[in-house]
Amino acid sequence: MSTTTSTLPPEFQDNMESIRIMGFWIFLTTDLVLFGSLFAVYVVFRSLVGLGPTPHQLFVIGPVLTETLILLTSSFTCSLSLYSARINRVPGAIAWLIVTLGLGMSFVLLEIHEFASDVLNGHTWHQSAFLSAFFTLVGTHGGHVSVGVGWAIMLAIQIGLKGLTLTTRRKLYAFALYWHFLDIVWIFIFTVVYLSGIA
Repeated sequence: MSTTTSTLPPEFQDNMESIRIMGFWIFLTTDLVLFGSLFAVYVVFRSLVGLGPTPHQLFVIGPVLTETLILLTSSFTCSLSLYSARINRVPGAIAWLIVTLGLGMSFVLLEIHEFASDVLNGHTWHQSAFLSAFFTLVGTHGGHVSVGVGWAIMLAIQIGLKGLTLTTRRKLYAFALYWHFLDIVWIFIFTVVYLSGIA
């Protein structure tokens, strides 16, 4: 029994930290329901374009593909940060976390640029049911990524000040779960919204 426990990551060896991780899984489940609902609304409304542009007229694959590559790369660097924490390398955990948040910021800036371009061209959320569903779904994901960037900044500071304690390890693990979850959601957005819209 003791041998099995010693092979677990440190954050799972403490009962309270394990309970907090379970609580975070429950939070992700509720977020899954939220995004599932937004996807359902988008699928129903994407053909209701009114006098506005169709998805085919609105979407450009180049910038969206760049956003996708950035976010997928950030998922890899996030894993490297967690791996560095698991082998007790504080500088590596912080450095890869900073790279992750930098990539996340780049993603958010590209998304803001996309939204701003649409608005400047007169394509706002109230122009059609399709645009309302599009801005709500993609904007909600972008808001989550923005929260993740803020979380990564605070977490990097906390690890820098306190080191890799049970609490900071658990927070880094929870952040990694959250970040990978957002990557999975984006893959669905890329496929359901952009690829199907351009096809």
